[in-house]
Amino acid sequence: MNRPPEPAKRGVSLATREALWAFAFLAIPLAFFLFIRIWPAFQALWLSLFDWHADPSKRPFVGLEHYEQMLNDRLLLKALQNTLAYTLLGVPLQLLLGLGIALLLNAVTRFRDVFRAIYFAPYVTPAAAIAWVFSWMLSPNFGIVNEILSVFGIPPQPFLTKPSQALATVTMIVVWQNLGFQVVLFLAGLQNIPRDYYEAARIDGASNWQLFRHITFPLLNPVMVFSAVIGTIGFLQLFTQVVNLNFTDQGGPLGSTLTLALYIYQVAFARFELGYAAAITVLLFVIILSITLVQLRLLSRRVEY
Repeated sequence: MNRPPEPAKRGVSLATREALWAFAFLAIPLAFFLFIRIWPAFQALWLSLFDWHADPSKRPFVGLEHYEQMLNDRLLLKALQNTLAYTLLGVPLQLLLGLGIALLLNAVTRFRDVFRAIYFAPYVTPAAAIAWVFSWMLSPNFGIVNEILSVFGIPPQPFLTKPSQALATVTMIVVWQNLGFQVVLFLAGLQNIPRDYYEAARIDGASNWQLFRHITFPLLNPVMVFSAVIGTIGFLQLFTQVVNLNFTDQGGPLGSTLTLALYIYQVAFARFELGYAAAITVLLFVIILSITLVQLRLLSRRVEY
């Protein structure tokens, strides 16, 4: 005897309940992100339209005056040039060294974790501590680096006190500190590439360069995009190392290491022009957003191998 079909149970289906739980868990980090990231950005935009006063009701509205002021600010132009120079020098160097070391680590099977830990250690070390150690090591008077150079007959180098050397020196220190993070990213990307691709290509007689050119490099594209974007944002926001490497002349010598982030800090808390500092913050936000979107557009591509 056939039983009559059971009526459909009323209520929320399992798929709907899972979706609701997913939205509930996503809402928590989304609210945190909006409160920590987005809300301050709008606050900076609003504050940039006023002259600063501790009492919000007494802040005079100046409109776009602060943005017009930026056009004639030579120190801001210097900070912008330096920040772009840091990014153009540091990001490609960081990617090349990170990829190269990751390829070498991927080729060895023994002590790989030891090497990875050694390279990653500077990344988890406080940037201020690293800056202070390097400021001592690179001192032209008693730094160990100049002591080593003197053994080879090279005169002491003013790494951090000469404008022509200071920016490159700071860039190298930042690249060295962030190198471990890049190595870990590239190594993870390399280990996720299926070995079958390499074996099939070797059977067809592909050389090591052809394996890298047609398999490794294309399949590492997502890692490269992520590394390039993260590295670019990091250099555009460079602050701690510059402040601590030359504590008595922050941004010096002669403004050769001044960055946009450091200039915002000086305008806000040394000159107490918080409205103008907010306008520069908006400029930095627009630069970071624009460069990130361009990078994603140029670097994100369909993988063909």
